[in-house]
Amino acid sequence: MLEMVSIEEKVEFESDEIPLRVSQTTNKIQTLNSERPHILAHPKFSSSWILRTMHRISVFRSVPIVLIKAKINILLPFGPLAIMLHYTTNKHGWVFFFSLLGITPLAERLGYATEQLAFYTGSTVGGLLNATFGNATEVIISMYALKNGMIRVVQQSLLGSILSNMLLVLGCAFFCGGIHNKKIQVFDQATALVNSGLLLMAVMGLLFPAVLHFTHTEVHKGKSELALSRFSSCIMLVAYASYLFFQLKVQKNLYSEVRETDEQDSDGDEECEITRWEAIGWLAVLTVWISVLSGYLVDAIQGASESMNIPVAFISVILLPIVGNAAEHASAIMFAMKDKLDISLGVAIGSSTQISMFAIPFCVMIGWFMGKRMDLNFQLFETATLFITVLVVAFMLQEGRSNYFKGLMLILCYLIVAASFFVHVDPSNADD
Repeated sequence: MLEMVSIEEKVEFESDEIPLRVSQTTNKIQTLNSERPHILAHPKFSSSWILRTMHRISVFRSVPIVLIKAKINILLPFGPLAIMLHYTTNKHGWVFFFSLLGITPLAERLGYATEQLAFYTGSTVGGLLNATFGNATEVIISMYALKNGMIRVVQQSLLGSILSNMLLVLGCAFFCGGIHNKKIQVFDQATALVNSGLLLMAVMGLLFPAVLHFTHTEVHKGKSELALSRFSSCIMLVAYASYLFFQLKVQKNLYSEVRETDEQDSDGDEECEITRWEAIGWLAVLTVWISVLSGYLVDAIQGASESMNIPVAFISVILLPIVGNAAEHASAIMFAMKDKLDISLGVAIGSSTQISMFAIPFCVMIGWFMGKRMDLNFQLFETATLFITVLVVAFMLQEGRSNYFKGLMLILCYLIVAASFFVHVDPSNADD
């Protein structure tokens, strides 16, 4: 027994010596390596250290993801080209056209940065971010037009964004989803009806100032219409804030539930690609760049209308909203083809609700502070168009089902609206 114990102790002692010998050998190798020239061994001159440092810097890491990865970014050079043409030529049509092309990828990337930031903020703050940045392009263009006193451009561009989302974006989503999936798609009827109710409330807010103006029944001519618009705008903002609270606090947020389900179904296909501070930084950069291009875009609207012989109403209602809704258009179609129609509906109808209940009243309040007569009198032709559009879409959503034929009808309705504004002469151009 003693011999066996001694043998085991020797084995353990020898096994314990092995790491010591290996460590001694490693130390010798490190000592030999340390005898190399000091400059080559210094970490500041190591290529791997440089790569790690660049990887830690957010700008270098996120630039390829934000500015190169998306195919639509091929349109980014048109923005600087529009600025160059603005100062070198008097061709306002080309400046307007290139500004439109330059803003399109920026609007899409702004939606991407907002979506990435929503991964970190949660559903509550994410909903507020979508409300703020989802339609940032339209709001920024409206601020520049409002500053220049182009009240009708502000009204018509915001109205056109509502029409574009409800008819063109939703119609393309229904059409592509029905064709691709070859079936009748189902969506949450209750949520769609809530948004339809808010849109009807927005129509009410726009209808009464117009009726008051055209029936000449104002108590104080020229003042009652403006006072009613500002009061209604405050009410609409309160209603929209209550809607956000209802969706994000009282009721479980539909978008977060669908996103969690989609992430489980897709085994983690949707993941955040940039960090929180990278998303915040890109939101700031993209917003500033959109603001710069929007200034040149607004300045070129009148000249583009004269050079291309296109009415300003058509440019404001049809062309400008298509650029602002580039992100919504692409994402709505993508989700519809993946049979996630609830998200497509939330993108299209939710964006229309944000513009009608938040962006329009917000512009009225900003105009109040600027001393501009921005009101809710969108003229009879525009108000009637919005009212009929809301009714058509409400009937389409009433059943809770969609197919490609419904989408085709919405697209054809949008073509009728576009043709109507192409032959429409705005009676208030002289007033602005």
